[in-house]
Amino acid sequence: MSSQVVCPECEGPLSLKSPMQGEIVPCPSCGVDLEVISISPLQLELAPEEQEDWGE
Repeated sequence: MSSQVVCPECEGPLSLKSPMQGEIVPCPSCGVDLEVISISPLQLELAPEEQEDWGE
């Protein structure tokens, strides 16, 4: 099943096949990483940036 959603950053269209909550997907329009925060209804937010741990 394919779901349509709009990028919250650039408002470009995204088509996701079988999205899972917590999944990180790139926007094909602007390239930003997005996190699937809800399946029903399908919602995306900017993914949190990974922090370097430098072996801590």
